[in-house]
Amino acid sequence: MTEKAKTTIDFSNWSCPLELRDYPTIVMGHGGGGRLGNELVELLFVPAFRNAELENLGDAAVLELGGGRIAMSTDSFVVQPLFFPGGSIGELAVNGTVNDLAVSGAVPKFLSASFILEEGFEIARLGAIVDAMARAAREAGVRIVTGDTKVVERGHGDGCYITTAGVGVVRAGIDVGPRRVQVGDAVIVSGTMGDHGMAIMSVREGLEFESQIRSDCAALNGMIAEVLDAVGPAVHAMRDPTRGGLSSTLNEIAAASDVGIAIDEARVPVRPQVQAACELLGLDPVYVANEGKAVFFVAAEAADRVVEVLRAHALGRDAARIGTATAEHRKMLIARTAMGSSRVIAPMVGEQLPRIC
Repeated sequence: MTEKAKTTIDFSNWSCPLELRDYPTIVMGHGGGGRLGNELVELLFVPAFRNAELENLGDAAVLELGGGRIAMSTDSFVVQPLFFPGGSIGELAVNGTVNDLAVSGAVPKFLSASFILEEGFEIARLGAIVDAMARAAREAGVRIVTGDTKVVERGHGDGCYITTAGVGVVRAGIDVGPRRVQVGDAVIVSGTMGDHGMAIMSVREGLEFESQIRSDCAALNGMIAEVLDAVGPAVHAMRDPTRGGLSSTLNEIAAASDVGIAIDEARVPVRPQVQAACELLGLDPVYVANEGKAVFFVAAEAADRVVEVLRAHALGRDAARIGTATAEHRKMLIARTAMGSSRVIAPMVGEQLPRIC
């Protein structure tokens, strides 16, 4: 019997189109929503897959189809623990993709769901996750219409990973994106920062406070629709500040639009227990992930109306205008501190809070 020939692949002649940071292997920071992840996308994936729709680098791709426009998004969820105060990986998987479509100006319609399960994972826990997904889909007004399931050997996974993709119809007359921000635009957040990340960390670290920190995990499409109904094209960009938090979102938009962004730290809403948890762990709330908040860049004359609409919605009661897009400090995020000084808020390089979404 002859030995079957082994197939080998020579990677020695492969090189990245542009120089990445000095990492020959993937590190956790490549998935953290900061500089390392951005470089992986911009220097490896974009050059390989280059096309006009991809290069916009929004939360979803906006595509021309049949005389209309659709938005398409995909996301993977590897949160640990799978169940946390305020939700689970199930709600997270649905709401995260719904929100990516909504902040792209689309009305979310359909989702797919792909599960990677580890051998030995309890059917009852999977059932609870699936029930949570179904409930979240009903509440968001979307349907899960296709999917896939794979199983890996025991010890080769972490219970359950979920990938979702979504499709939505872009609203007529709405054109939003990170490159549409203009000098003078108001920066508005729909609520308190850091709730989701600190809910995950409080469970991991066993932190106890007078009131429990709960994730803000929620579908934002209804709230965003009300804002667009009220001011329409006055909204120039929207993002949901997930991995890397508010800092990463604002830095990415500043770079994409070639504007500076100036915020007032005192105006950024943060729950007292979240602030306390951040101080205990040595974290800054502007770097902590959210899963039920949106950032809006709107024409200055529409700012008050947007805040009014948001505060009238259950998910936007803590909305606040926190800053402005400026012609100074282009491509940078500057914060005015409580002491009256200014500081640069740089994007993270690595991973501050791994496995939070």
